[in-house]
Amino acid sequence: MRILIFNWRDIKNPFSGGAEILTHEIAKYLVKRNNEVVLFTSRFEGSKAEEILDGVKIVRKGHTIVRYIPHSVHFLAFKEYRKHFKGRIDLIIDEVHGFPFFTPLYAKEKKVALVCEVAGGLWFKLFGPFLGSAGWLVEKFYLRIIYRNIPFITISKSAKESLIKNGVNKNNIEIIPVGFSLPKQIIKEPKIKKPTLIFLGRVAKSKGIEDVVYVLEKLKHILDIQLWIIGKGEKNYVKSLKKLINEFNLTDKVVFYDYVSEKQKFKLLSRAWVLVHPSKTEGWGINVIESNSVGTPAVGYNVPGLRDSIQNNKTGLLTNKNCCDDLAKATALLIEDKPMYNKLSKQAIIWSRQFEWQKAGEKIWNVIKEQYDK
Repeated sequence: MRILIFNWRDIKNPFSGGAEILTHEIAKYLVKRNNEVVLFTSRFEGSKAEEILDGVKIVRKGHTIVRYIPHSVHFLAFKEYRKHFKGRIDLIIDEVHGFPFFTPLYAKEKKVALVCEVAGGLWFKLFGPFLGSAGWLVEKFYLRIIYRNIPFITISKSAKESLIKNGVNKNNIEIIPVGFSLPKQIIKEPKIKKPTLIFLGRVAKSKGIEDVVYVLEKLKHILDIQLWIIGKGEKNYVKSLKKLINEFNLTDKVVFYDYVSEKQKFKLLSRAWVLVHPSKTEGWGINVIESNSVGTPAVGYNVPGLRDSIQNNKTGLLTNKNCCDDLAKATALLIEDKPMYNKLSKQAIIWSRQFEWQKAGEKIWNVIKEQYDK
């Protein structure tokens, strides 16, 4: 089968996240099943226009920012489809991150929509009341109208519930399991002596990392504590974070690691005490499972995605209210209650062992075959 994937970023993009890991692992599996897979995605500084990665052909053009319409990856996907892919492929995976590729409007081939999360209220946080309202309405419109006859794939029970609330037929949604990759010969490191919080992911406004800074500010009065921030950052957002950190006199308590290797990532996860996940909109949380795999429990808001990846009071803690005060209370409780911490740490390791990319690949392959055979 010839499969075309449309996604706004690929795994080599410096701003890629869990969704891009998922996409690449799915594409790799589809190649192993003797399919031809092409991923059409955006350019980034230093990127190649085309390359083969793990058997997947990656074609890069355009920006991720939709407002650059003539040069956006979404518009160029339409042009490239008309020029190079129309009539030459069997199925399209249309991956949605707030804004879809609108393939039902122009592509006659079989299609599935891959949605890791519904943006919902995130539109307002990122774009303010006016543009946020426009994005929120557009999202509801395409989910209810344009994609109403397209099969959906998502990655958690709560993401499925969000899709249903936004008008998608529940019988038209399949959940695929998410995996993670543990480097070979990884050695579980002992915890660092000083209580250490860790954030792992894209350093972007949508992730709400300022909330972790507020947690650090609240806890510094009762604990000798520090924070590690791991991930590639959006320049303006990193600047605003550093300004906030400076205002709270926390400069000596925060380390920005930027991008790190897989080996270094798991070493830091192993040495840290608690992964703090401050996002209020998630599809799942691969970083939670990565952290759990080395015995580091997670604390997060009780929101879609995180309530799936964090088993409350078993592998980590979810807040009662989605506010900084409750995030700080949960974090402090986990650090100070040693018997609870040890129990959650052991259960987190057990929880993480069930997540394999093989299972995700098998499930999505079955969905694709079913759609293709209709």
